[in-house]
Amino acid sequence: MELTVVGSGTGVPSLRRGSPGYGVKAGGRLIFLDLGPGVLRAMLRYDLDFSDIDVLALTHLHPDHVADLVPFLFATRYSLGYTRTEPFHLLAARGFREFYGHLQKAFGQWVEPPQGLMQLWELDPAGGEEVVLGEVVIKSAPTNHTEGSLAFRVEAEGKALVYSGDTDESDSLVELAKGADLLVLECANPFKVPGHLTPLEAGRLAARAGVPRLVLSHFYPPCDEVDIVALAAAEFFGEIIRAEDGMRVVV
Repeated sequence: MELTVVGSGTGVPSLRRGSPGYGVKAGGRLIFLDLGPGVLRAMLRYDLDFSDIDVLALTHLHPDHVADLVPFLFATRYSLGYTRTEPFHLLAARGFREFYGHLQKAFGQWVEPPQGLMQLWELDPAGGEEVVLGEVVIKSAPTNHTEGSLAFRVEAEGKALVYSGDTDESDSLVELAKGADLLVLECANPFKVPGHLTPLEAGRLAARAGVPRLVLSHFYPPCDEVDIVALAAAEFFGEIIRAEDGMRVVV
């Protein structure tokens, strides 16, 4: 299993950090976690082909996490660029169909992939569901951010990775992450913003989950002005990795 950080930033434009997007290669599949603005183009820098996305899992519907969904769906209609013929799976919390319906009203057929190409899974926002695709198992749990926000756990090859999406401290996320090999947590600011984690809180959550390795990501600019690893290390004593765009982590 391998994680590629395509975007370690937020919705704030930054030359250093793109908006959220994380590619996970596992069980012979490419699972993509969130698809923020600019992620599709950034994938090209890191040898990731959008035609290879088997699973697109969206944590929530804020623009910095889903803005490239429209160009992605648009691009699936053109075989000159999109070469996939097997269905891809889109995972999101219940309510996504209504959201997608609004996109269809706005853009019409241009956001409708060829018939049968997209398999939509609306997940219970309370969590507890599993999606099994060959060797890959994807589990979800609610997070403390907005209604319907989900974290995802990807299991394959005897390994497990958990990605929080946006969250505040969350007992359900701790439970989802227990036994995982790598935990990717948002760490938005060094000061408290409700609905998000500080470095200290991210470290505490990782310690509660008992994971051996922690990736901190989803940084607003103030995070680049402080040693967020040292702040998280006050609560978590495992390995801490500060995410950067293009970083690859073998799980």
